Amino acid sequence: MLFQVIWFVLWGVLWAVYFMLDGFDLGAGMLYPFVAGSEAEKGAVLDSIGPVWGGNEVWLITAGGATFAAFPTTYALMFSYLYTALLLLLFSLILRGVAIEFRGKAEGAGWRKGWGLMLWLGSFLPALLFGVAFGNIFMGLPMDAQGYHGGFMSLLNPYGLLTGVLFVMLFLVHGSLWIALKTGGRTEGRARRAANGLWYALLAAAVAFLASTVFATKLYVNYLKAPALLVLPAAAVLALLAIKFFAVKGRNLQAFFASCAAIVMVAFTGVAGLFPNLIPSSIDPASSLTLFNSSSSPYTLKIMTAVAAVFVPIVILYQIWTYRVFRHKAVDAAGGKGTY
Repeated sequence: MLFQVIWFVLWGVLWAVYFMLDGFDLGAGMLYPFVAGSEAEKGAVLDSIGPVWGGNEVWLITAGGATFAAFPTTYALMFSYLYTALLLLLFSLILRGVAIEFRGKAEGAGWRKGWGLMLWLGSFLPALLFGVAFGNIFMGLPMDAQGYHGGFMSLLNPYGLLTGVLFVMLFLVHGSLWIALKTGGRTEGRARRAANGLWYALLAAAVAFLASTVFATKLYVNYLKAPALLVLPAAAVLALLAIKFFAVKGRNLQAFFASCAAIVMVAFTGVAGLFPNLIPSSIDPASSLTLFNSSSSPYTLKIMTAVAAVFVPIVILYQIWTYRVFRHKAVDAAGGKGTY
């Protein structure tokens, strides 16, 4: 039981870290056509995420791999029940990566504009779909012993879409703060103004999400049983307020770190509410997938824990090194185009 709980916590941590890191990539991809005017400014924005976006997505692979290895039943049924949605998500992420790398490979305006549109689409769709997916997981899927009784369109319910909007707004604010931190001049100013304006939409989405969660899910049951867990949503709220406090003062680094904390605490709030479920059933609680009925054997979890203890710190150290190497602001290339 101990290792099952450990891997449930690690599962939540991996998803939280992924959303924190790739969230600003997705946000920058959605925002760059609006905060960058000239081609040089657009190039600078993309240069700010170009060296790090691939490393950030390692955490998505790690989260997916951890789900496969630690909770194989959950992984198998999730990809069976949500196949269309997850395939669309995968194609969107591929499109985003290709667009980042291909946009700067030719000088034609049509080429750059076309790949720029693909980059925007490949950033918006994953942000929305991740939110829709987790919103439906929070609600519970209509599944029982006979299988899944829903479809792709049933995922686009009001609560799922609201969670999708929340994720989009979180990533937009996160991305605008990253752009403000990593660029200068007019681009930084536009990004800072975008962060301040979008914050109000994020606040509205967060309030609507918290209120709707009372009626649409059972996430708050764990908080009523263990009030100490309320520190998680309280921390999320404080981090959200800190974003505005620092952004107004033009303290880009502190505002960005506050945004990181807000995303992590929002993810932790949802995972803590789910425990011990990984995917609850909305029609038959006995058919819910939990860390107890869908995990690998204790021996497998022990081996995974040892492997994670060795390699996760290596990944963390590599990313720290990467961010240190590329810590400087992105600037316009000599030709005015930027690397990307």
